[in-house]
Amino acid sequence: MRYDPIDPALYIENRKRLATVMEPGALAVVHSSDIMPDSGDGVLPFQQNSDLLYLSGIDQEETVLVLFPGAPDPDDREILFVKETSELIAIWEGAKFTKEQAAAHSGIQTVQWLDAFDSTFRRLMKQAEAVYLNHNEHLRALNEVETRNDRFRARCQATYPGRRYLRLAPLLSRLRAFKSEIELQQLQRAIEITEKGFRRVLPFIKPGVAEYEIEAEFIHEFLRHRSRGFAYQPIIASGANACVLHYVDNDQVCQDGDILLMDVAAEYANYNADLTRSIPVNGRFTPRQREVYNAVRGILRTATTTLLCPGTAVKEYQEQVARLVETELIKLGLLTEQQVKDDDVPEKKEEEKAYRKYFMHGTSHLLGLDVHDVGPADLVIEEDMVFTIEPGIYIREENLGIRLENDILVRKDGNIDLMASIPIDPDEIEELMNP
Repeated sequence: MRYDPIDPALYIENRKRLATVMEPGALAVVHSSDIMPDSGDGVLPFQQNSDLLYLSGIDQEETVLVLFPGAPDPDDREILFVKETSELIAIWEGAKFTKEQAAAHSGIQTVQWLDAFDSTFRRLMKQAEAVYLNHNEHLRALNEVETRNDRFRARCQATYPGRRYLRLAPLLSRLRAFKSEIELQQLQRAIEITEKGFRRVLPFIKPGVAEYEIEAEFIHEFLRHRSRGFAYQPIIASGANACVLHYVDNDQVCQDGDILLMDVAAEYANYNADLTRSIPVNGRFTPRQREVYNAVRGILRTATTTLLCPGTAVKEYQEQVARLVETELIKLGLLTEQQVKDDDVPEKKEEEKAYRKYFMHGTSHLLGLDVHDVGPADLVIEEDMVFTIEPGIYIREENLGIRLENDILVRKDGNIDLMASIPIDPDEIEELMNP
């Protein structure tokens, strides 16, 4: 395990919180992710199911968690099933968790080998009044690939057709939206590693450097600080590429006079940072670049200190940010007051308004075990949630794209910018690029 052990108190508390919102007499089942094959005889790097991590911390394939808070036998209330190490596995892959290690890591006292799952589950199903089954219900999920949870859900319902089945995802989405102190420590570690990468690349960037060379500098710094790597596919976008929202080719050479947009961050212990900075390739902002940069930075500052506050619905918050963007676009000569006035009618959909030509994406999303972390569909901003704030202005006719993004902890007495130490002031950036 590359990261430091996490206090099992995190998982114990997470399971207690879930138990309080489950129906009496119900049990819940969560499976690990699959090891995904590539097109040959190899496999892709393993990425654990975030719900299983949240409830157990077990970062290992072929793992199952059963929670039955109301079970008559206390030993049946939390059962963890893990893969037993064989001699072949030990030789080719290395030893897996022992029962004792899995218990210590998760705080679950009843640990069984995976081959005992079917018989144990059959016994528990005779006692349960309802069953919570897990499924990826993220609002953006396509769900084109069948998961272990999906296969088990179909098998369970076919084997036990008379049972009452419930959705686990809405419960976990609500719980995972709030971050505990231990989770915040992991997020902060990912952010600290991200900052080290950003500070490393600033003096490295200059005209003639390729986008992929900058990507290489980031991954070098991330890995040497015990990150598993990028939190998401990095965007290293120079010039016109900065106006492509999900540009990931990273194959162009940075040119003198261009802006370089870098949306890149590290993960640590499966928790993800999310950073965006836009910097001048030659180390000096032009007056126009600085003007647009300061407009975006002002939106970020206002959203952080004033708009992202407990009790506000995310939809309402996004609309408030849009009004800020419109004001700045007028100042930049990109919109007229008449255009904004014409858009201010009930029948005009938000996505049809004039500002969307220059700001086409959402401003914030939850952050945690997933980069776009889960939350309830009718999300209202609340204390102890962590959001990104990432306004941008993209002027394709000028080959100029500016986006700035920080990770923010919501607090009722004032939000905490978890990335406050990462350079964002344009003067500081120029100084660091010209040591």
